[in-house]
Amino acid sequence: MKLKAMIAATAATFAVLSSGNALAASRDYISIVGSSTVYPFATVVAERFGRTSSFAVPKIESTGSGGGLKLFCGGVGENTPDITNASRKIKSSEVELCAKNGVKDIVEIKIGYDGIAFANSKKSDQLDITLRDIFLALGKVVPDGKGNLVDNPYKTWKDVNPALPATKIEVLGPPPTSGTRDAFAELAMEGGCKTFPEIKALKKTDKKKYKAVCHGVREDGAFIEAGENDNLIVQKLEANPGAFGIFGFSFLDQNADKVQGSKIKGVVPTFDAIGDGSYPISRSLYFYVKKAHEGVVPGLKEYVTAFTSEDAIGDEGYLTDRGLIPLASGEWKVVRNSAVDLQPNL
Repeated sequence: MKLKAMIAATAATFAVLSSGNALAASRDYISIVGSSTVYPFATVVAERFGRTSSFAVPKIESTGSGGGLKLFCGGVGENTPDITNASRKIKSSEVELCAKNGVKDIVEIKIGYDGIAFANSKKSDQLDITLRDIFLALGKVVPDGKGNLVDNPYKTWKDVNPALPATKIEVLGPPPTSGTRDAFAELAMEGGCKTFPEIKALKKTDKKKYKAVCHGVREDGAFIEAGENDNLIVQKLEANPGAFGIFGFSFLDQNADKVQGSKIKGVVPTFDAIGDGSYPISRSLYFYVKKAHEGVVPGLKEYVTAFTSEDAIGDEGYLTDRGLIPLASGEWKVVRNSAVDLQPNL
């Protein structure tokens, strides 16, 4: 009878219903998914957390921002993640998906900033390009100079801009599920696209078409989806000096002996240039916490506290050594207050 009672008690404790939500009580570790860009930062924090606390090392999967948010918003309970990392802000459609599946109290934590590098092998020359050059090289459709939009005809960088080398356009980048891809489309592709007045005018008359044109990436082999593994892109650039790759500044920083970031409008992607906003392709980094799992998954609140500490993400925090661009002091204090109390803020 004692055994049956123990089994019944355990079953009652493990992920039953509380206020209509199935809680994640049967896991003794934190489950984290999401952005490949935030992954290395989260991994460093998780390893330190495991060494310096009494809690298990969190388990982290690199699924991409979109893939992570889909898993995160799948519901509450032991089979769903506690945290998802994101290299972009959560979309309203994702907040709605979360709510539909019972994930109603979400804590958004902004951890810092990152630049997106357009990089190539150090065996090749460093390019100095514009956002317009990037759009013309990678856009699915581009202006033909006669008022029409045509399928991208450009084969080499010299075709795009006579000042650039006659090298075949070959760019390795992340898939649509990636926050890096979303941010690159918005900041770089659209940034170049709207330099054409006839396309910029579309934003007022046909916003849907404008976005399709400015964010559409060619599918004829010039752009190659390389998955969520940014290290793999670095390896491929080493093997193919003529190619370019798109990934976060932290990977550029960690592989500075192998790859170099192109200048964008004359600005090299550096820690300072991203921090002061002079480098044009930069974005905020986040992670999202499921409030319903607080007090149920061991160490969840403590992990969030550790990640948002000044020691981790402050001006001289250990994550800045890994390439994270820190928040301004005032902004960090706001983030820290939400994190310590796990206050839902969406």
